[in-house]
Amino acid sequence: MSDFFVAGGWGMYPTLLAGLALLATSIQYARRPEQRYVPLMVALGLFTLVAGGLGFITGMMACLSAYARAPAGQDPTLLAYGLREALHNIVLSLLLGMLAALFASVGAWRLSRQLHPAPAR
Repeated sequence: MSDFFVAGGWGMYPTLLAGLALLATSIQYARRPEQRYVPLMVALGLFTLVAGGLGFITGMMACLSAYARAPAGQDPTLLAYGLREALHNIVLSLLLGMLAALFASVGAWRLSRQLHPAPAR
């Protein structure tokens, strides 16, 4: 797991921080579904995805820059390795976003049950 994180480069740090804040907020929303958490979850979700995208773009820029400086006849499979490493940022942001969405869904379900209780039988 640490190899996965290191392979993603510096972009993994803001993605992880934003994603953990998003996850904590969505867990809090699942525990106590209150409207005040929704704008923060949306903002942190967007921040997590943007941080992952920025890490991907900067990773691709570094990969292409290094490939351009390589001697002629360089193996193009190195570009595939660079792309794979840059995609680690996207994977991390999507994983954290997916977990947060799961907890937010639980909170939304609990909130809907509070607003519209089941009829008595």
